Amino acid sequence: MPEAEAPARKRIATAWLGGCSGCHMSFLDLDLRLIDLLAAADLVFSPIADIKAFPEGVDLTLVEGAVANEENLELAHRIRANSRIVASFGDCAVTGNVTSLRNHLPVEELLTGLYKAGSGSVPRSGEGAEILPELLPRVLPLHQVIAVDAFIPGCPPDPDRIWAAVTALLDGRPVPSVEGERTFG
Repeated sequence: MPEAEAPARKRIATAWLGGCSGCHMSFLDLDLRLIDLLAAADLVFSPIADIKAFPEGVDLTLVEGAVANEENLELAHRIRANSRIVASFGDCAVTGNVTSLRNHLPVEELLTGLYKAGSGSVPRSGEGAEILPELLPRVLPLHQVIAVDAFIPGCPPDPDRIWAAVTALLDGRPVPSVEGERTFG
């Protein structure tokens, strides 16, 4: 009898858009469960793995942070085009949360004022422009930019919630909700 083919390993990714990195810190708080996760899946893109290009054929991508600038927008579209499941990971991705507070501020005026009070003006093109990606007119939660398959709320989500969501999504089950909360997934 021919030997059965081993099931293909899942491919997971995490991405960090406009936010504080708290969700990724909470992801790292999975501690020993990370070993279990990486025994069953390959981490193919993540700021914690320092992989530069988002790959094709990703099974699950957790996206932390809101879409705040052109780089975030481009990455969000690349993620959606190359991921079977995309999950908004944390309140900034789910609602815009703290990152979207700038929607009510005169950002251009503030940045120009800060740079003029310092050593110059806001770089727009040419030398130095790459340090400041072009801001979008408004910060947006991820689902207002691309289709999202699941939501993992929390600021940041606690490791138990992350573990429950990731294992459910990788197994093809709905994301469990917390009592009194709308079902996400």
